[in-house]
Amino acid sequence: MQALIQSPAIPALVLALQNWQSAAERIWFYLTYQPIPNVKASVVSLVEGVLILAVAMFLSRTLSKMLQNRIAKRAYLDPGLRYTMGRLTQYIVIALGLLLALSTALDLNFTSLAVVFTALSVGIGFGLQYIAADIASGFILLFERPVRVGDRITIGEDEGDVQSINLRTTIVTTNNRVSIIVPNSKLASQRLINWSYGDPRARIAIPIGVGAESDIDLVTQTLLKAAEEVDNVLKDPAPKVQFLKFGDWSLDFRLLVWTNRPRLHMQIRSDINYRIDRLFREAGIEIPFPQTELRIRQGSLHIDTDDTLHPHDESQSDAPAD
Repeated sequence: MQALIQSPAIPALVLALQNWQSAAERIWFYLTYQPIPNVKASVVSLVEGVLILAVAMFLSRTLSKMLQNRIAKRAYLDPGLRYTMGRLTQYIVIALGLLLALSTALDLNFTSLAVVFTALSVGIGFGLQYIAADIASGFILLFERPVRVGDRITIGEDEGDVQSINLRTTIVTTNNRVSIIVPNSKLASQRLINWSYGDPRARIAIPIGVGAESDIDLVTQTLLKAAEEVDNVLKDPAPKVQFLKFGDWSLDFRLLVWTNRPRLHMQIRSDINYRIDRLFREAGIEIPFPQTELRIRQGSLHIDTDDTLHPHDESQSDAPAD
């Protein structure tokens, strides 16, 4: 035993352990070194903050899905409400995780965080005002819910189904399966048509003009007949015809029908227009086109062999030919 203690390998091992301990202490010092006084900003604290934020992101998605699945089991609840509650839960968890991550990484109290966010809000107000408006509008859409996921909307010349309402933008899918990315501020501030909002029934107006010599009673009966047996057209309320006005070259009518599938209004219009064209041809009802009258104060016109109009001056026609 004494020989083992006196062995030269023991001091070398002790020296190596001391060197490793000194190196570990130096590494730990650099990892926990705080270059800014009164601010806990080190590699370790930053890693902890990143881990907290990552866990918050994971929990936000998990809790959002769990809440949506529980709400989905209750058939009396609106599917749009399920999406709204899930989104709000996700945003709240991410916001709390971000605050905790900043507090852990930088050792900031809530007063300091309030000062930081106040400064950020001022910068956003000047430099990112449009993005801030989109984000604020996103919360308005989620709370007020004028537009919900699954609704059929028309905004400008675009029409489609709302697929998702995100923090800054809303995704609308058209009939051509094209995704339109609409800023939330546009949905919150501009005029749009929501075909799925409130009463599921919607009225569709189909204007039509007929010749001035047409029998208005026959036109009325023919239009009502065109609305019969058309898919997704309701019998109660019944279709109705309105005589709007005497136009410049036509008598203007309007066929009004009701449907409980307003998102199919374009197909319903097409089906009824097909029937109107066929029934009008069978009944001999003329659909006029714009006409223009040409009046000549002096002289006259004659048609040449090539169907070209030529002016004809009577004073010159009486002159003798050379």
